[in-house]
This record gives sequence, structure tokens and C-alpha cells, in this order.
Amino acid sequence: MGPVTAGTVLDTEDVQWFRDGESLAAAARGAAAALARRVGLSAHRAAEVALAVTEAATNVRRHAEDGALLLRVVRTGDQAGVEFLTVDAGPGMADVAAALADGSSTAGTLGIGLGAVSRLADHFDLHSVPGRGTVVGARFWPRAVDGRASVDQSGPSTVSGVTRPISGETVCGDAWAVRTAPTADAGAKPTILLMLCDGLGHGPLAARASQAAVKAFHAARDLTPERVLDDVHRALRGTRGGAVAVARVDPAAGRLLYCGIGNVSGFLFDHGGRKALLSAPGIVGGQMRRIRTFEEPLTQGAALVMHSDGLTERWDPRALPGLLQHSPLVVAGQLLREAGTRRDDASVAVLKGAW
Repeated sequence: MGPVTAGTVLDTEDVQWFRDGESLAAAARGAAAALARRVGLSAHRAAEVALAVTEAATNVRRHAEDGALLLRVVRTGDQAGVEFLTVDAGPGMADVAAALADGSSTAGTLGIGLGAVSRLADHFDLHSVPGRGTVVGARFWPRAVDGRASVDQSGPSTVSGVTRPISGETVCGDAWAVRTAPTADAGAKPTILLMLCDGLGHGPLAARASQAAVKAFHAARDLTPERVLDDVHRALRGTRGGAVAVARVDPAAGRLLYCGIGNVSGFLFDHGGRKALLSAPGIVGGQMRRIRTFEEPLTQGAALVMHSDGLTERWDPRALPGLLQHSPLVVAGQLLREAGTRRDDASVAVLKGAW
């Protein structure tokens, strides 16, 4: 299997959120082991996944406020693996290096420590802000009999995101999707399209609208943002409709094309702050104005963030020092922790390292 390097786009599927509580570790451990076996990991690898999830979940339960753990499936080619994300609003870590040192483990856990979790994982990332909270992401691919990974995991995916249903629901009415577009130069960085849809309301009917948007997005042939949004608009007729934004990143041209309808928020942010991307009022699948595409230059080291109104727009990247150095998954998790609400479905997608 080829390397998963910066520039790689992985397919992901959020499976289940586990909220903080006395049963968090036990519930997450059992679900992680079952999920690992379901996607084809060996019994030994499934046990390693369960062990790592237990350590992470127990740390959340013992130290966090409003902590949660997300389990998901990740795929590349014909290989499937397991990924987890923990998000908490606890005290944070003043010394991340010490927390990852061998022998450092929360009292009452299995005692392996986050450092051992990082070695069990094929990709591991942690970002913590003292007084605000911690986000941990880890990915586990199948292993051969001799212990070698079946996927050469040498870097994070270029794009990642998370969805979280409103409290009391098991399905999320938000969705995001990503695809690459062919380029004339085989050696050039790929053109990437990213879409986020917030189905109106919440629950199964909102999810039906957002999944129709994902299907239309992947089926689109004209990959200009406005034509993709037109296709999504037609696909959402007969559903509740939704707010949708489509971004196209062209590294070769050094530009971002962005087209949005409704209250999906888009930002380019770098070490100097963030720049909002414009969307027009309306409902995709219902009342939609003439579509307009906006163009922005791509600056080195910047990231593209798109999120639904399940996150407020009050987050400030300057309050999250060092965040831009982390994987898109951990960036998405920190923004969800920082700005997410429980009163609505929430989704956030992050694209970075693609130009």
C-alpha cells in the first residue's frame, strides 16, 4: 500500500460519540474492539485499539469537564482502520512532553500512558491549551503478522472533519465531503473540493438532506464550485433543504474558490488571524439566489475551515497557540471544543497542508 502523506485524502465515517461519565471507558473500549474487528483488524490489533481507547477515555473521565470520545472508520484504497478523537474542556496540559513520557499515566488507568498510545497508533496527535482543554487524535491501520503496518502512514490526511448530533439525537443533520479533481500536471499537488452541508433542523430528515447533498457532490462532473452547488440544489429539492458551501483549492494556481448559500461559515486562517469567506442568504433545495463565487489567494501555512452554525463564529485562533502545526482532525476537534454548542447539530471540516 502506498504512503499516506500530506496531500492524501482519506475517507472517514463517524460511528459514535461517547459522552463523559462513569461508563465512558468501558463503553468506548467495547465499541472500539467491535469496530476494529468489523473493519478487518486482527484480534491482536483490535486489542491494541481497545487498550489505547481505554487509556484515552479514562484520562477524559478523570480529568476533563464536558469530555467526549468519537469513534470512526477511516479508509484508503482497499484498507480500513479505526480512528478516535477525544475532546475535553478540562484543565489542559502545561507540559505535553511530560504527559507523553514513558510511565506517565493517570491513576486508575491500565497504566500504559499516552506515550504508549502514540506508539500503538499509526498516526497520533495531541493539542492542549492550559485552562481551556485538550484534544487527542489517533489512527490505527491493520498490521501484518510481523507487526508492520499494512499502510505506510507517514503523515496526516490533508482534510478531516467531525460531525456531532444535537443532544438527544443519534444522527447528525450535518455532513461534509471531500474529493480531488484531475490536474494536467501529474506531479502537481491535487486540486481538492470540500463541501459542508447543514440540513435544516435536525434528526433523520435533516440527515436525509445532507446525505443527498453528499451524493450529488460526489456525482458532479463540472467541478467548478457554482456548478457543484447547482447540482446539490437540484438534489435537495423534495427534502428539507439546507445551507451548503463548496470550496475548491487549486494549489497550482495559488487560489481558493468559495461558493456558499446559507449559514455555513468559512474562514482562511493563519498565524496572523482569520479572514471570513462570504456566503449568500438562501436555502439550497428551496429559495436560492444567483450563485456567486469568491476568489482568495492561498497563503503559505494557512488553513481552510468550514463549519455549520452548530459552532459559533466567536473562536479566535490566537487563543489556541500552536494549533496550525497540528493535523486537520485535531484542529477540527479543538474548534468543536472551543465553539461548539449542544443546541444544534454541529460540523466542522479543516483543509491544510494542501498547498
